[in-house]
Amino acid sequence: MAVTRNGCEGCNDITCQSTIEVLEKAGEKTFTTAYDRVKARGMAACLFGSTGTCCRHCNMGPCQIIDGVEEMIGICGATADTVAARHFSRMVAAGTAAHTDHAREMVRGFITTAKGEGPHQIKDVDKLKKLAAVFNIVTEGREVNDIALELGQKALAEFGNQENTPLSMLKRAPAKRQEIWRKLGIEPRGVDREVVELMHRTHMGVDQEYHNLTMGSARCALADGWGSSMLSTELTDIMFGTPVPTRAVVDLGVLRPDQVNVTVHGHEPLLAEALCIAAADQEMLALAKKAGATGINLAGVCCTGNEILMRRGIPVAAGFVQQEMALATGAIEAMVVDVQCIMQSVAQVAKSFHTDIITTNYRAKMDGAIHIQFDEHEALNSAKRILTHAIGNFKKRGDFHIPTKSKLDVVVGFSHETINHMLGGRFRASYRPLNDNIINGRIRGVGAIVGCDNFKLSDETHEIIARELIKNNILVLATGCAATSLGRVGLLRPEAAQFCGESLAEVCETVGMPPVLHMGSCVDNSRILIAATEMVREGGLGDDISDLPAIGTAPLWMSEKAVAIGHYFVASGAQVVFQSLPVTGAKQFSKYLQEGIMKDLGAHWNIAEAPLDIARIMIEKIEQKRDALGINKKRDRVLFDMAMRRDLGGAGAGIGDVGCHGKQHMG
Repeated sequence: MAVTRNGCEGCNDITCQSTIEVLEKAGEKTFTTAYDRVKARGMAACLFGSTGTCCRHCNMGPCQIIDGVEEMIGICGATADTVAARHFSRMVAAGTAAHTDHAREMVRGFITTAKGEGPHQIKDVDKLKKLAAVFNIVTEGREVNDIALELGQKALAEFGNQENTPLSMLKRAPAKRQEIWRKLGIEPRGVDREVVELMHRTHMGVDQEYHNLTMGSARCALADGWGSSMLSTELTDIMFGTPVPTRAVVDLGVLRPDQVNVTVHGHEPLLAEALCIAAADQEMLALAKKAGATGINLAGVCCTGNEILMRRGIPVAAGFVQQEMALATGAIEAMVVDVQCIMQSVAQVAKSFHTDIITTNYRAKMDGAIHIQFDEHEALNSAKRILTHAIGNFKKRGDFHIPTKSKLDVVVGFSHETINHMLGGRFRASYRPLNDNIINGRIRGVGAIVGCDNFKLSDETHEIIARELIKNNILVLATGCAATSLGRVGLLRPEAAQFCGESLAEVCETVGMPPVLHMGSCVDNSRILIAATEMVREGGLGDDISDLPAIGTAPLWMSEKAVAIGHYFVASGAQVVFQSLPVTGAKQFSKYLQEGIMKDLGAHWNIAEAPLDIARIMIEKIEQKRDALGINKKRDRVLFDMAMRRDLGGAGAGIGDVGCHGKQHMG
């Protein structure tokens, strides 16, 4: 697919109707997009780079290595396995660093809020006290902000911990999994320490054994999943509110012709939340009306979009691959960006319109953009300065085109607490009904579709996998750009139950939930870890995450963060499937990741190319787990008499119970 200055070519390769509509209308514009650049490259990816065997870690090379050929090892003697393992480890370190820097900003913002500074407040006191208990903080008889301040300070100390004490959040994992980490010596300590140590180990002449590098990578990745990412998610919930199911819209068509359109793009919700508050401020609204607009319309892009989507119902205009398309509508006054996944090309595309790209973080500046530094201590004033600039562009708007063909609503905001209450009921919240429905086979298992989208593959990849899973009665959890992609095709709606297998459809219709549950941004994959842990604790599905009939995939991964996520899932005992991984040029290391690591961690990486092959692997692995648990045996339906119902005890009747007429009852 490409857009040229003369029009749109190959639109049939794209399934999103809004994207197609914008591309067709933007054909005469004098800008290029990623679609043009993909086509213009006209060359295959470097064989050495794409298989992980090009080493440039010192100045004796670069060395292009061919596995098994003595003359084609590194100048220093490094083999293909060592080089590929170092590259893999550096991706994990970079991805962890990105999540860690994000999380550190959230902790700092949380401390600011606890001190009573800024526009935010502690909204989820119950979760605050639960997380405080994890850090051994006394809560009885104390003020909320006092508890929050101590929690924030202890959380911040976890980043720079130099002692050999494990991260506090590790104790949330199943006991068996914690023992595995202890035995392997991969319990993460300070989050920053693990990133620095892994970067050191991949330096020329340090760690040269791929098994050891893989375990070091696991330690670093766990510092992300059970450390920085989980901290960020939990503190964000405490400060801005734990998400609950909310109806919203995901589409380019959410832009408004009569309002100042401001898109928020990046990953740190402190900025986005401040903009949401400022956009409702009477001073800002009056300024917009003075400029001729009827109001201010905020819309999300990428993972910041997911954050405000699930907490505030603010619509998401675009995922990662659509960020240029949002600008190409000509209807956006400003795209406000912070960190991660922002393509440098947006500044060039914006030049063809009245739109300004506004960078807000000193870490992430861009040629051609305007910089307005966001200060969490002056969050509201920073947000007002940004919106004032955007409002000033409204009168400059020229021709624009906002898509109208497809604007589907979605239901989002499924935190692990929501699932707890949704299935068990308000007064008997538990994972018992979910576990029971997996045990009795109505739900075969759980599949997570996470991560980025990517120009290299068809944008219907996520949809193909999701439809195949739900057709086979597998409940799907989704995060990041994968989640918004599935929203654009109508799978984040209760009505999508029509595409499920009979038994999953029955569960979804009983509860009124979609078969694909939107669980947040890419940093929120930690919610899936918590949900998996709760399933283990509830009982009946083994005593570790590795026993669960569950598996994840990031089929269109683009960012190094996705590799860190994949590795912390594997290190936690959950298998993953990626479309590709730059390790295949190193036979032993690649085999270890895809097979041998199972012995150590109880899970391994899987690699498959086609979407249906990815779905097939996920279904097969789930069925293997069911076999191992002994729950694939056919079970007769039991008619419960009153004595049997009393024996159920305090769990009550959730959706997994069978009533006196063999019908399901909603909790």
